[in-house]
Amino acid sequence: MMNYVYIIQSKLDKSFYIGKTSDLKKRLDFHNSYDLNKGITRRKIPWDYYHILEMENAVTAARIERHIKSMKSRKYIENLKKYPEMTEKLLKKYS
Repeated sequence: MMNYVYIIQSKLDKSFYIGKTSDLKKRLDFHNSYDLNKGITRRKIPWDYYHILEMENAVTAARIERHIKSMKSRKYIENLKKYPEMTEKLLKKYS
């Protein structure tokens, strides 16, 4: 089963949210559901995928998610999408 670290962006204010999942469609549907979503992303619906990192290991996904969140940087997130080699380095470092 594939695992993903995803970055979604609010169409409302262009803010980002970072998470991990094994089912991308189900997760985005959750973030965009007023009925199901009672969390922090509910305030900024609608969301769309900004960047997706794919890996085979759930542990690696958790480590990469934690790393991206710890950077606390919009520029870092934008650079992840802009420079694919950053994603490759993360996958090597945390695999």
